Amino acid sequence: MLTVMGATGNTGKKVVEMLLAAGQPVRALGRSEQRLGELAARGAEVLAGDPSDAAFLTRAFHGSSAVYVMLPEDRESPDYHQDQRRKGEAIVQAIRESRVRHVVALSSLGADQPEGTGLLLTLRAQEERLKTLRDTNILLLRPASFFENFLNALPLIQHQGINADSVDPDLSVPVIASRDIAAVAASALQRRDWNSVVVRELLGQRDLSYREATRILGARLGRPGLDYVQLPPGEMHQALVQAGMSETFAGLYVQMTQAFNEGRVQPRAGRTADNTTPTRFEDFVAELPLDSAGH
Repeated sequence: MLTVMGATGNTGKKVVEMLLAAGQPVRALGRSEQRLGELAARGAEVLAGDPSDAAFLTRAFHGSSAVYVMLPEDRESPDYHQDQRRKGEAIVQAIRESRVRHVVALSSLGADQPEGTGLLLTLRAQEERLKTLRDTNILLLRPASFFENFLNALPLIQHQGINADSVDPDLSVPVIASRDIAAVAASALQRRDWNSVVVRELLGQRDLSYREATRILGARLGRPGLDYVQLPPGEMHQALVQAGMSETFAGLYVQMTQAFNEGRVQPRAGRTADNTTPTRFEDFVAELPLDSAGH
């Protein structure tokens, strides 16, 4: 049995689908039984529960040959660090008590940095928790920013005709399709061919600036002149709060983008054949429905 957390999310759902397609028995975990129904119909065993409940996770992990774990985000949490810590501690306790021997954990590029990276510090903390597990082989996946994150701008594009964030418009950064992360995770869960703690960075097909990504997105949405606007940190923080995110999440997000702008989030060995993945951003946006931005 292979168990997958976050089975209705960006990477988890794709991991489950890939494992089912390969004929593997899969246990899919999520918070909503209704949302898990689609995967149950495809043949997955599904369990709904709270990702911060160690007892639930221990039961879910029991008997698994390998598990895929991640920290589900709650962008509205008034204390984001504490919320992520509760989930992280529950995951580690469940791995220890269920005696799972192989774990694929979703982390992030930049989790090697000890300070000043905002949201990424919660993932660094989780990596350190996982490293305390004895007799458990941990594969830490450190992908770049997801292509899917650009979809958060669709309401802004629809209503104001721009894309905006606090990242430098001409800074080229690695970005990746969630399906490419899922493919690596699904393969690792089946192979289970690593020992101890291994880190694997995943950088996407190429580095891309927010200005160029906005141009590609705009062309697909029928807005060829779509512009990217860099917001000052304070304005970005305010915009996120107005969009419903908590003060703590907004502050940590802005800290993370400042770390990108200052060049403090970098792959350890540059871009290599091993950390480059196949899906182009153009391929990803080509699959978006043409009415995504109100057209």
